[in-house]
Amino acid sequence: MDKYSFLNAAHTAYFADLYEQYLQNPDSVEPSWRAFFQGYDFGSESYGMEGEIIEGVSTQIPEHVQKEFQVIKLIDGYRSRGHLFTKTNPVRARRKYVPTLDIEHFGLSNSDLDTVFNAGEVLGIGAQTLREIIKHLDSIYCDSIGVEYMYIRKPEEINWIQEKLNINDNQPNFSAEQKKHILKKLNEAVSFESFLHTKYVGQKRFSLEGGESLIPALDAVIEKAADYGVKEFVMGMAHRGRLSTLTNIFGKSAKDIFSEFDGKDYEEEIFDGDVKYHLGWTSDRVTDSGKKINLNIAPNPSHLETVGAVVEGITRAKQDDKYPENPSQVLPIVVHGDAAIAGQGLVYEVVQMAQLDGYKTNGTIHIVVNNQIGFTTNYLDARSSTYCTDVGKVTLSPVLHVNADDAEAVVHAMLFALDFRMQFKRDVFIDLLGYRKYGHNEGDEPKFTQPLLYKAIAKHQNPRDIYAQKLIDQGIITKDHVSQLEEDYKASLEEKLEDSRKEDKTVITPFMQNEWTEYITVDENKMMKPVDTAYSAEGLKRITEVISSLPKDKKFIRKIERLVQSRQTMFDENKLDWAMAEHLAYGTLLEEGHDVRISGQDVERGTFSHRHAVVKVEDSEEEIVLLNKLSDKQGKFFIYNSLLSEYGVVGFDYGYAMASPKTLTIWEAQFGDFSNGAQIMLDQYISAAEDKWKLQNGLVMLLPHGYEGQGAEHSSARMERYLQLCAKDNMYVADCTTPANMFHLLRRQVKAKFRKPLIVFTPKSLLRHPLCVSTVDEFANGSFQMLIDDESVKTDAVKTLVFVTGKFYYDLLEEREKLERNDVALVRIEQLFPLPEKEIKAVLEKYSHVEDMVWAQEEPRNMGAYSFMLMHLDEAKNFRVASRRAYGAPAAGSSVRSKKRHQEVIDFVFDKTKNNQR
Repeated sequence: MDKYSFLNAAHTAYFADLYEQYLQNPDSVEPSWRAFFQGYDFGSESYGMEGEIIEGVSTQIPEHVQKEFQVIKLIDGYRSRGHLFTKTNPVRARRKYVPTLDIEHFGLSNSDLDTVFNAGEVLGIGAQTLREIIKHLDSIYCDSIGVEYMYIRKPEEINWIQEKLNINDNQPNFSAEQKKHILKKLNEAVSFESFLHTKYVGQKRFSLEGGESLIPALDAVIEKAADYGVKEFVMGMAHRGRLSTLTNIFGKSAKDIFSEFDGKDYEEEIFDGDVKYHLGWTSDRVTDSGKKINLNIAPNPSHLETVGAVVEGITRAKQDDKYPENPSQVLPIVVHGDAAIAGQGLVYEVVQMAQLDGYKTNGTIHIVVNNQIGFTTNYLDARSSTYCTDVGKVTLSPVLHVNADDAEAVVHAMLFALDFRMQFKRDVFIDLLGYRKYGHNEGDEPKFTQPLLYKAIAKHQNPRDIYAQKLIDQGIITKDHVSQLEEDYKASLEEKLEDSRKEDKTVITPFMQNEWTEYITVDENKMMKPVDTAYSAEGLKRITEVISSLPKDKKFIRKIERLVQSRQTMFDENKLDWAMAEHLAYGTLLEEGHDVRISGQDVERGTFSHRHAVVKVEDSEEEIVLLNKLSDKQGKFFIYNSLLSEYGVVGFDYGYAMASPKTLTIWEAQFGDFSNGAQIMLDQYISAAEDKWKLQNGLVMLLPHGYEGQGAEHSSARMERYLQLCAKDNMYVADCTTPANMFHLLRRQVKAKFRKPLIVFTPKSLLRHPLCVSTVDEFANGSFQMLIDDESVKTDAVKTLVFVTGKFYYDLLEEREKLERNDVALVRIEQLFPLPEKEIKAVLEKYSHVEDMVWAQEEPRNMGAYSFMLMHLDEAKNFRVASRRAYGAPAAGSSVRSKKRHQEVIDFVFDKTKNNQR
């Protein structure tokens, strides 16, 4: 009997589904079918010189079944590789790829074109001729939209996509009114740019010209998403096309943009501002169907992809705060440039967050405004991948490549992307392939570097005129309709330009001001005012009881049981350590109704095994979070081990803190110096956002710091870098030495009526140091101390006054006790910025008889706080400096050498005749 006789009874659509299942997971297919597919694929792998396929199994397969299967393979070829043969490039020919989709490569020939094949059922068109099947395949996969999706591993997603593509052959099907609306938005995009080009000649604006179809696409996705129930949008984009988006999508008055172009000063003295295409905006919009939605476009720096991480954090905060039952009601949209999305590593970090519990946002729509060029760099020099969007395949996200000149196709693709996101809560990428009409900015000459491309661009019609002609040809509009649209829109711009020139100052509206109505803006003087952070001893006791008691019906590792129970012991013995300071700070804030979010590498347990905020059941790894068991009315405690990212995660948590000022938001570095992987976030947002964009932010950064002989990269949190960024009133920097001070510092961050970023240099060895403990009373009735004087010595007996910060205090304290030197006072500066100058001067006055004043630090001379002290405290120039000598690396790799250097510094503190400069 013919071993392939079972094929005769096979229905072609079933045949195709089975083959797709085989491609996804061969073992899931019944053995006889698997053997057939394996044999067919083996026979199909070798191509002859003329392109014909050698069929190793053809003699055993019924001819009509063989032909049906070859058509199935053709359809599969279009699905997998059709995107390589699209009409998506508006200004130059596409690269050539082989093999092509010619039917000869699939064992078919022209003689088969008029043969009817049941395989057409796969496309939803029933039995059709091969000619008709190819026509449909070209329309679906090789027209103005190219779709990549066959690498997706979930059959339900693939099936959904294929069914969606089969509708109307993946072609737009808009009504006449919808087409007129698309034209209207296109006209706004084109006319806005041409207006600016004539009114502000040569000024940088990073125009959208060549990618204007972004505007009707964004408009369409916002309207449709509102019908899905989306309540808020959070968008991030770099400078290309930003001004048009602000005006034509977000409703920012053109009058305000013209004021920014005119270079007027700002209304507020304390505000430095930023260039117009970096500013953020928040607005409410009523959609055509009458739904009110909130729109946010985050401020961004010139570091093009930085804002993407911030957008995801803002989105997650809004989802956690307002829509925990349906997070999809907040939709993030990130607009990229082609060179940036391919070249910037942050994109990969953000993409990898997409499905993680601590960072997911139920799917982001990524749009690439693809200029085919980055500044002056051609795309062939800008990436090794085929497409700039190939990073999207990391998370198996569908990618749609669209010709930006085909406005309807662009809107159609955007609506497809929205439908996918809402259905599967996953990322989707749109590659909007256009061009850049001018150079990188309007003052550049692009012909220097791309003469051929810019010759083609110079002759090319704008997308509005292309689309208008299409609608004229369809009889939907007349030429006068387009002229009237342009005339009316430009008249409104002229009016707003006149209004703007009547005003002397530029007013900058704060971003997301609706989240910040309860908070005030303060200067450095108000930052120094005390904040009531006390919490009753009874409340602390109650919290301790909860966080010291594991469920009795579950089994835990014995060491964990002891650690958790020790919390109660510490409380009873009145010796609270650093971990208890954290737990009680979080617990008290939670009981007061605040949420707490902590993320970073290994934060659940803590790098140094001190926190154990999440405890695992031994035999199931079920997670127990005791801080979420305080009361029914408490805030929510979120703690997440992060992916191995600094830049992306700091950006995310910064965005979270920006959108949720009532939440204590913390990012902890695994080791303090690892934060330098997030340096762009520190420079562009954390230290400067309030000056540039009126943005307050209460993000806390915990940076383990201290010299314990662990080498160059596990010693210093690079304190000097943060201190160099400090100015006026932009952040707090602290280096605490007691658990109680840490407790009050964290509580101050939330109890204050304003928000500033807080950088804390946290300890490692002090986590278990027997002297690094505080009493319950210091927690219950104390407050944050910016400076801690030395109360253990007699003032008159002091001959050497030492100022020190952080863990080094305990090293000096141990040495003082060993030497029995009661003539040395050790004064701790707990807050480095704003520097408590008044308190320092009071100490200097108290010890005015002392001539030997020392600044002591364990860091090298060119690091640590020494140069900062010289800059901010006039008296510091009289201090004797005890430190390691200046080095390029923060610490020696040899623990022996490190200890030797450390001891030399300590020796010099107590004996100024010793030379510690070796």
